Amino acid sequence: MATDADVERTADDGSEGAVAEDDSGRDTVADDADPAGDADRYTRKQSVLITGCSSGIGRATARAFLEDDWRVFATARNVDDVDDLEEEGCETLELDVTDPEQVARTVEAVVDDAGSIDCVVNNAGYAQMGPLEDISTSDLHRQFDVNVYGPHRLTRAALPHMRAQGEGRIVNVSSVAGRIAMPGSGAYSGSKFALEGMSDALRAEVDEFDIDVVLIEPGPVETEFTNRVDEELPEDERTADYESLYELYDDAQLIGGGSGGPFAAEPEDVADAILESATSPDPPARYPVGPLAQYGLYARFLPASIRDRLYGLVRKLV
Repeated sequence: MATDADVERTADDGSEGAVAEDDSGRDTVADDADPAGDADRYTRKQSVLITGCSSGIGRATARAFLEDDWRVFATARNVDDVDDLEEEGCETLELDVTDPEQVARTVEAVVDDAGSIDCVVNNAGYAQMGPLEDISTSDLHRQFDVNVYGPHRLTRAALPHMRAQGEGRIVNVSSVAGRIAMPGSGAYSGSKFALEGMSDALRAEVDEFDIDVVLIEPGPVETEFTNRVDEELPEDERTADYESLYELYDDAQLIGGGSGGPFAAEPEDVADAILESATSPDPPARYPVGPLAQYGLYARFLPASIRDRLYGLVRKLV
């Protein structure tokens, strides 16, 4: 049985090791307040706060919004990683989405500087892949801390300002793995399934305030994401009995994307979908991106028994 000693504590954990409310770093705004002022709302540039801009989708998204004449606040855990975006015209901030106090300070800094926070793009994330037996409870907790609790922290900090403005947009970058889970993706899919469920609930909760919540669901994307995936599960932590599963994962990466695969989408494709979701007057709830994302969404309608048999067939062929 896992105990609280198995779980890596975070700054907003309670005394018993469970994740607690992090209201200590969260400011509230009166519903009738307008931080930008009525006149300024119609003359200022729209502002967007984007997480995970050091590479890949986040970097491409920052550039897409910049080209569309937004005030772009591009964030990364190490601000030096986004120096080039600052040179191009973005405003850069250091942000670790697992730090609740830093999340609160960042949102307040954007509102103070731009006069509003019109859009939040929750893009920061990573994939903890591998058989669930090989993933420790602390690693699973860390996966959720970044991919689920991170967007939740940022959304809670931004929503009072968006309500006061009378509008806003939350864009959560999920994955096709948030709609269908494959062997070896349990931790990552679990985090993205959670993000999808939270986003669906939030979309209905904030609709009356003219705040939209949109999910972006890429398939494989040609980024450095795969390198991070490989780093998260070193060779010496792999259970030998799952050798065929690891081999299947390696083959899927070569075919599907992230390592030059023919079915990989480009980061700019995802960035275009994010920008469209932020600017469309009536965005759909979900934007699948890339051919495998479309096919994956169809596959989820197959009975689980058929999906399991198909996986068993593929495993025998490896």
